[in-house]
Amino acid sequence: MNRIEKSFQKLKLREEKALITYVMAGDPDLRTTQKIIAALEDGGADLIELGVPFTDPLADGPVIQKAAGRGLKSGTDLAGIFRMVKSVRKHNQIPIILMSYFNPVLQYGLRRFCLHACQAGVDGVIIPDLPAGESDTWTSLANESGLDTIYLLAPTSSDQRIKKVSEDSSGFIYYVALTGITGAKLTFSNEIGSKIGYIRKRSQLPIAVGFGISSPGDAYKISRNADGIIVGSAIVGKIEKSARSALVPSLTKFVSSLKKAILKP
Repeated sequence: MNRIEKSFQKLKLREEKALITYVMAGDPDLRTTQKIIAALEDGGADLIELGVPFTDPLADGPVIQKAAGRGLKSGTDLAGIFRMVKSVRKHNQIPIILMSYFNPVLQYGLRRFCLHACQAGVDGVIIPDLPAGESDTWTSLANESGLDTIYLLAPTSSDQRIKKVSEDSSGFIYYVALTGITGAKLTFSNEIGSKIGYIRKRSQLPIAVGFGISSPGDAYKISRNADGIIVGSAIVGKIEKSARSALVPSLTKFVSSLKKAILKP
């Protein structure tokens, strides 16, 4: 059982939902990312999603695109991210998931990526432009290495896609709450709950919902139907706007407000 599965099992026993927080690795630099990870955990984050800076982040809105630019400007690459995660693991066992587009992973080498990710202490990977069913080589290597692969489903996903993602995913399923890019405004409707219920009948994995969750109010509403929520752009925006001296307390305070919201009965 890896750290992701342990975390969801522990939360289930406590009847809690998971708070998954996204930040871009290397924004503004990898040394600060390490401090940010500690700040997020102190605030109550249960899992950490680390973005890999990339020049063509198709699924991301302006806030995360700019963060990717800052990460690239600071010289962040996969080798540096693995070194940073390895350093984090000396003191911290919170589950860490890398979110990367496929091109950087392919350029690094699939087998080499899996090996170095595991050696560093990465627990899972999200590759949004690698669909389930078109990634047998990746899935096989990741499974052999003990890395979870978290596939995405969206409101537009077909029954066939839901079936394939349910078969191929490990760790949890990432449900995209809206048809669009990260940071877009979320519109609440009964469709999210009914779609999650439909997926739940086809998979035993936890289902976490992301995209558009920006406030404790959003977190509360979405967490009613999901096993976890994922918050990215709202956190990345605070990293961009906060002064260095206020960054850690600011992030801890915001994440704590999200966690308190999803703990409400």
